[in-house]
Amino acid sequence: MDSGLEGVVVAETVLSHSDGARGLLWLRGHRLEEVVAEYGYEGAVALLWEGFAGDGLSRAALRTALGEARRAAFARRDEWLPAAASRPLVAGVRMALEFLPEDSAPAMILGALPVAVAALLRRQRGAAPLPPDPAQGTAADLLRMIRGAPAPAATAEALDTYFAAVLENGLNTSAFAARIIASSGASLLAAVIGAYCAFSGPRHGGAPGPTLDMLDEIAASGDIDGWIEKRLAAGERLMGFGHRVFRHGDPRAAALKAALERLGPEIGPGAGRLAVAAEVERRVKSAFARLKPGRPVLEPNVEINAALLLDAVEIPRAAFTPVFAVARCAGWLAHAMEQQKTGRLIRPISAYIGPRPDGA
Repeated sequence: MDSGLEGVVVAETVLSHSDGARGLLWLRGHRLEEVVAEYGYEGAVALLWEGFAGDGLSRAALRTALGEARRAAFARRDEWLPAAASRPLVAGVRMALEFLPEDSAPAMILGALPVAVAALLRRQRGAAPLPPDPAQGTAADLLRMIRGAPAPAATAEALDTYFAAVLENGLNTSAFAARIIASSGASLLAAVIGAYCAFSGPRHGGAPGPTLDMLDEIAASGDIDGWIEKRLAAGERLMGFGHRVFRHGDPRAAALKAALERLGPEIGPGAGRLAVAAEVERRVKSAFARLKPGRPVLEPNVEINAALLLDAVEIPRAAFTPVFAVARCAGWLAHAMEQQKTGRLIRPISAYIGPRPDGA
């Protein structure tokens, strides 16, 4: 038995496969690198949802469907925004989901997320929410609704790459939560809300923000080696390093690093943090090899480059998790729809280790 279910097969899927030993991730037979370069976010959603949310899905069709869903979500903003605006951002976005009709279609659920994120961020700044532009892709429209003006094309492309790279990576914690809920016969909306709740934890979707906090703390310390060695000697986890599956390198991290490099001068003031991150990565590997000889090198995971990219495109740190969810929700819905087709209730058992009654 493994309390974290590591290595335990609990489902069969056509959605994705992670090969940690070789550092590979593919979605429905396509390598992640191909998905990012040739499909983009809406194309990747179409790829994942094919046969579940319809047949013959295309990038153009999903772009249109998600654009219309954003418009419909914005039209309903008065139902949820007044109450959600008083809550922390992560909770406010969850509330926006909870106000959707129970029988909402997949595109309607996914399209509501960028509208909620942008509207709540603008309300926090004392600005009125901007209506979506259905003609734009999700990444470009989200940035426009947050900023109040169109983002540079390179910036929108970087966020689109981020969305395509992180929307699905197998049976992670939130995807498993979505499958469990869907297996009970609950709605897709219920599955997504449950997955979102699981996602908000600091060990899962809540990790990119604290990772950026860590980089700032290291830079402020003035002693990168000392900071790293102190944490490693104490057995503390270094945010942004190590992954249960991708122990020899995370292909998503490579895709995001390439996107950051393509941004170039668009990064602006964030260039200094990129330099710190590169130096931290180099010194973590060196310190780990020195302090824990014989163990595999501690590789960076997706969190560092995800945090750096979101920061570079000017997403506020408090919005990192909800923006991450805009991508990952497509995967949650795919898992929930696939699980619904099985008609099988997920019902594992536990090993009782407590006291026994007399005679038992």
